[in-house]
Amino acid sequence: MSLLPILEYPDPRLRTRAQPVTVFDAALQTLIDDMLATMYAAPGIGLAASQVNVHKQLLVLDVAEEKNQPMVLINPNIVASEGSQTYQEGCLSVPGIFADVDRADRIVVESLDRHGQPQRIEADGLLAVCIQHEMDHLAGKLFVDYLSPLKREMVRKKLEKARRAAVG
Repeated sequence: MSLLPILEYPDPRLRTRAQPVTVFDAALQTLIDDMLATMYAAPGIGLAASQVNVHKQLLVLDVAEEKNQPMVLINPNIVASEGSQTYQEGCLSVPGIFADVDRADRIVVESLDRHGQPQRIEADGLLAVCIQHEMDHLAGKLFVDYLSPLKREMVRKKLEKARRAAVG
């Protein structure tokens, strides 16, 4: 398994809309394994293929405390949602930044598993937030898009400053 480079905001490639996965081959299985390894190493609880510059509708996540319940959702589609919750979100593509985001409290998502088999997941709490967050990536959307323009600009400047400090 390889660790993949994670794109960071404001990289324009993060705005690319992902395309449906149509081929379930060895290359896809390797990508899934590499994405899981990258997510765990980061460390994070979710990672969309868009974040590693692969613009396919694929996401991986694991919200378990023990990090032993990896989930793979391919071509995910939310078919039902209800309620709302505010959760402080962070993102591997926006390192060190956290902000409150309102999302559905409960969702039902239909997708394919890593072998192309249909699956239906009913999620609430952190799992529901994580799925919605990662699905946003597949649509070219980031959690900072939920912030005011002023806060978004502050985030961009803070990340730029951190990158300059890391380089020099």
